[in-house]
Amino acid sequence: MALVPYITDADIAADTTRTDVATAIRARRKNGQLLNLDRMLLQCPPVARGWNAYMGAIRTQMQLSPLLRELAICAVAVLNRADYEWTQHAPEFLAAGGSQAQLSALKALDTRGPNVPAFSALERLTLALTIEMTRDINLTSATKEALQAQLPAREIAELVSVIASYNMVSRYLVALGIEPE
Repeated sequence: MALVPYITDADIAADTTRTDVATAIRARRKNGQLLNLDRMLLQCPPVARGWNAYMGAIRTQMQLSPLLRELAICAVAVLNRADYEWTQHAPEFLAAGGSQAQLSALKALDTRGPNVPAFSALERLTLALTIEMTRDINLTSATKEALQAQLPAREIAELVSVIASYNMVSRYLVALGIEPE
């Protein structure tokens, strides 16, 4: 159960600030429908406005491979036990070229670590980075060196941004008890 109530359509209609922000969020959503996450964010319209712009950039304006982005997001969801995040992004991972076998392997990530044969070397490196950032915050020298050898600087910065951002998202989702639609 959610910690605070979701904002309803009636709440949105009664507040022009919420109406404007909700319109911007709907424009970014594939089907124009607000998610439970959006309805929770609308408890604080300035945060919802900034979140929408920032997460829109994370989701749509990067050069990073969508497969690596979604792999990192799903790994964060598993590590932080953020079921809502998993529910939203597992289909995105598959759409980006991930496999069902990889999704199954991700579910055991917390106990098995990044060296899972279902993933390529770059995908395993992405998982190692995600684990280190999520669990330890600091990166090992080996991970830093491997990243520098395999990805251009911009994509490293983008991947780190994705992992940091979705750690924020998962903490918001879990703390507020946001339920899947």
